[in-house]
Amino acid sequence: MAKWWRSGAGGLRVLLTNTTTSTSSSKAASYHTIQAIPRECTGARISARDREQGRIPTVVFSQSLLEKDPNNRSESKKLLLTTEKKQIQAIVKSVDLPFFCSTRFPLQIRAGSGSSVLLESGNIHRDEETGKILNMVFVWAEDGSNLKLNVPIVFKGEDVSPGLKKGGCLNKIRTSLKYICPAEHIPSKIEVDVSKLDVGDRIFIRDVEVHPSLKLLSKNEDMPICKIVATELENSNSEHAAGV
Repeated sequence: MAKWWRSGAGGLRVLLTNTTTSTSSSKAASYHTIQAIPRECTGARISARDREQGRIPTVVFSQSLLEKDPNNRSESKKLLLTTEKKQIQAIVKSVDLPFFCSTRFPLQIRAGSGSSVLLESGNIHRDEETGKILNMVFVWAEDGSNLKLNVPIVFKGEDVSPGLKKGGCLNKIRTSLKYICPAEHIPSKIEVDVSKLDVGDRIFIRDVEVHPSLKLLSKNEDMPICKIVATELENSNSEHAAGV
């Protein structure tokens, strides 16, 4: 089965690559401008030919086209493009998954329309056996638009956590959180600090701080994100200390 990774973008503005602590940032990596060429035809043979020539079939469209309810889908410009495989591989390597999937990049369309618009990283379709990128899907992320996306969680402070030093284990219950994000405030990741957690301590969704413009798409903010749980080693040390 092929693996899909989310990503979105538009014209030649900037695709998002924010790195923050618990809050989001609108820092754009303008040096990651994706170069694309328009294509008029689709099909397995044409896509295979593009890949042989070192190019990746790519589609850019509005996120509203993903809505299950047709009434919620707005008219959208959809572009068929190809991108350079070497450039995409370099970007994926430098940004790293899963952060690429919540990153906004500039898109420069050459040899035709020549527009410049912001993209939010969309889907990367890979061959499961070889890992080669087969095609990509981007979403227009123009300033003023709102996008639904899963923002990956990064845990920090594990090396100094009291609970982990005692031999406890960090149970990572959630690895991402879903938000409605303004295109200009999409965080590439959310950092959760566990440096002060002891055994039995938890961090809940409600404890996460993000940009105030982000809307959490979870009905239960009391769900835990992570917890320090006791292990057999930690339990044996506690029993030994108690003289058991």
